[in-house]
Amino acid sequence: MRKQFAVLAAGCLTLGLMAVLGSAQMDKASRPSPAAKASCALADGKTITVDYSSPRAKGRKIFGGLVPYGEVWRAGANEATTFVTTADLMVGGTHVPAGSYTIFAIPNKDKWTLVISKKTGEWGTAYPGPSEDLARIDMKVSALPAAVENFTIAFGKAPKGCPLMMEWETTQASVDISKM
Repeated sequence: MRKQFAVLAAGCLTLGLMAVLGSAQMDKASRPSPAAKASCALADGKTITVDYSSPRAKGRKIFGGLVPYGEVWRAGANEATTFVTTADLMVGGTHVPAGSYTIFAIPNKDKWTLVISKKTGEWGTAYPGPSEDLARIDMKVSALPAAVENFTIAFGKAPKGCPLMMEWETTQASVDISKM
């Protein structure tokens, strides 16, 4: 009898855990700023992957408003934006070893700075500070021909790598990335 009760209890516990995990996944998908991913396939099977949450403009003034100029921004919403590379890279002329990082941005009207932090696992706006920075890299800024509703991180195509682009509202910030 005890054995049957133990099996029944274990089964109920397993079903309950599956339900909780399933609803957590549904909650993530139904967020106002849903999860998104950008990836780049480099030579020799090496990859770069960025996981972020994509907020929506919803008629708001974004840069210089919701996202203040000159301040560290989490480059997305919800969990901090992750940057994982399986190859040593040159990001805008700066060496970035293979590994896992968190990225932030410092937007300004005419120039952005990409902040690559060695600290990972932050939630939201919890920038760990300059002592955890691997690098601060200048990004090129240009105006987009039309407004972009959803914050987007994407990789372009280049002969030796994948330029990283961040687009939102009417702004695009980009930085060249190549394999070492």
